[in-house]
Amino acid sequence: MLLLGLRMFNMAAIRPETSARVLVADDQPDVLEALRWLLTGEGYEPEFVSSTPAVMERLRERPFDLLLMDLNYTRDTTSGREGLELIPRVRAHDPSMPIVVMTGWGSVDTAVEAMRRGARSFVQKPWEDVALLEILQREINDARATKRRDTKQQREFEEARLIQRGLLPTSMPRAQGLALASSWQPANGVGGDCFDALPFGPGAVGLSIADVAGKGVPAALLMSNLQAAVRAFGQDGASPSSVCASVNRLLCRNMASGRFVTFCYARIDVATRRLTYANAGHNPPLLVRADGSIEKLSPGGTVLGVFTESTYEQGEFPLRAGDRLVFYTDGITEGRNRDGEEYGEDRLAAAAHRHRAHDADAMLAAMLQDVEAFNGSTYEDDATLIVAAL
Repeated sequence: MLLLGLRMFNMAAIRPETSARVLVADDQPDVLEALRWLLTGEGYEPEFVSSTPAVMERLRERPFDLLLMDLNYTRDTTSGREGLELIPRVRAHDPSMPIVVMTGWGSVDTAVEAMRRGARSFVQKPWEDVALLEILQREINDARATKRRDTKQQREFEEARLIQRGLLPTSMPRAQGLALASSWQPANGVGGDCFDALPFGPGAVGLSIADVAGKGVPAALLMSNLQAAVRAFGQDGASPSSVCASVNRLLCRNMASGRFVTFCYARIDVATRRLTYANAGHNPPLLVRADGSIEKLSPGGTVLGVFTESTYEQGEFPLRAGDRLVFYTDGITEGRNRDGEEYGEDRLAAAAHRHRAHDADAMLAAMLQDVEAFNGSTYEDDATLIVAAL
């Protein structure tokens, strides 16, 4: 009586947290009947099929929490080939559903091959009820926990993406004698690109572009703080070098250790035909002259958020009618083609040179077409491109 009580306690302890639908596949009626009694008695909702085609047909009809399947279905076969060939098809249909395989003719090699193809556990016939139920409960609970975690992460990514989109200008400001065009190509998940354009009266604009290390909600929130800081420190027409230094000190005080930001801030003054800028470890923007010569906006200093007392050298160029400025993030230059080759800064500069006679919108479109012809329109990271045309 004591042993029976302990057995009943153990069986109750390994019932599923909530009702679980299990698809059972086996060609032996006695096995199906035994599993019907066992699983129904333990609170599962089992359904039964006796062939591999029936497995796929049932899976297409409705979702299941787990597949418990035999490896052999044709009489007098013991190779497990039918079941092994079915596993990857099931995984392709529903990658999140755990698969538990069972066979009376199994070997270590068969078990290893089943796991390699995507099964989660292997049960030898004849099974021990408590052990089988423990496996089913573990696999179902693990799969449900993974799904809950994935759902939470997806919600966080969507929240971060909304924050990120909200930070980007819906339209670029207008200045007399200056046209601006921008493109932001988001990759999967949430990257760290952000850019902004601050108007300073009718004839001057402040452009900022940044790439925040990291992804997800923390990166998106950091981008929000960065943008607010740039607007606060740059609103009175402060020099690019002082904007970089001020934002850097703020980030060093408030940013988590190990994070950093690449950043470039430029002020374009159309009235005086002057470009002033400071580059904090960002990809060097390009100044493409009307005559085809190209200058890189490299001078500046180290990335933001690492050293509190960092200073930033300021660069300056005269501007002329027909000049073009190209700002970008590494999602543009680090895109790869099918051979694994990076697009690179040289190709970007060549594209800017080829299309420099276009207006801002047309030049941006032509350069993006060149980039996407190379990378197959696949971006591994957020990719931002801005063109300013005088």
